Amino acid sequence: MPPAPTLHTKRLLLRPMRFSDWPAYATFMASERSHHMSGPFAADRAWGMFCADHAQWDLFGVGALMMEDRANGHCLGQVGINAGPFFPEHEIGWLVFPQAEGLGYAFEAASALRDWARDVRRLPSLVSYIHMDNARSRTLARRLGAQHDLAATSPAQNTEVYRHFGQPAPS
Repeated sequence: MPPAPTLHTKRLLLRPMRFSDWPAYATFMASERSHHMSGPFAADRAWGMFCADHAQWDLFGVGALMMEDRANGHCLGQVGINAGPFFPEHEIGWLVFPQAEGLGYAFEAASALRDWARDVRRLPSLVSYIHMDNARSRTLARRLGAQHDLAATSPAQNTEVYRHFGQPAPS
């Protein structure tokens, strides 16, 4: 599989994960902000998720990238494409650390990674699995051009599927 890419946007560097990203990631995952991802998570569970986000690049040619502010080098959150046995389709998701929320970083990062997935990785389809109570992520998915796909398979209860491009994977 090709290595994780490094992508540039106007304000962001989307780069492979580093161990130095772990403390901020762990703090986010231990907080109520991870509720829509079935959190909060204990450190051992968050560590497994962090490692899985990284390992997916070698296993599936997709995974997570950290959002870094190009102006000051601060890590602002994560955007990633998930694959594997627990995901019916390739799924793009995002998380934004509290200091960066509401500033358009998730839109900027997800737009760049979505376009990379379609144009470079040539994925046939891309969805977002969004908890029904997560109004901000539903709004962001629609802003990215995704449409609610009632026919798609969801990997969890209380989760809706928003399709960015392509057709549902065959059952």
